[in-house]
Amino acid sequence: MSVQPIIQHLNKLIELHDSLLRISKQKTEILKEGNTDALQKLMTKEQKHVQAINQIEQKRIDAVASWATKQNLDQKTVTVSTIIEEYTTGADQQQLEQVTLTLAEQLVELRRQEDLNKQLTQQSLQFVQLSLDMMQPSMKNMTYGNAKHQSKPSAPRRSVFDSKA
Repeated sequence: MSVQPIIQHLNKLIELHDSLLRISKQKTEILKEGNTDALQKLMTKEQKHVQAINQIEQKRIDAVASWATKQNLDQKTVTVSTIIEEYTTGADQQQLEQVTLTLAEQLVELRRQEDLNKQLTQQSLQFVQLSLDMMQPSMKNMTYGNAKHQSKPSAPRRSVFDSKA
């Protein structure tokens, strides 16, 4: 059996990850602008891409398992790397290796971009928290009465009932 179905699924994953990377870069710009409405719309679009990637990834896993079964190999131990190294030659091997490397490079770049987005989000949240802290009055200033009289004990108070009687 040919490895072409695996290569096709990997190519589709490359396309989807490329699109997801573009979305991630747009998210960076939106985070810099602070546009929450646009961010929310983009997050919905991003979620759809992630779902599509998960579906294609499952198809790729199934294609590898099918290939392994037809080659009388254990489905659980066969990976794309082992197919490249041990079971393919020539054009199939080169093509499979190329798409695998391209996908790996995209994943690294996507990880970097998402790390940047995470940092921007954390900084935005810190700024919001700082702003809220500045708007709320301090608990030290939240006392009732005159602070001068509270720190000094007042003259002994006489009770209505005389306990010595």
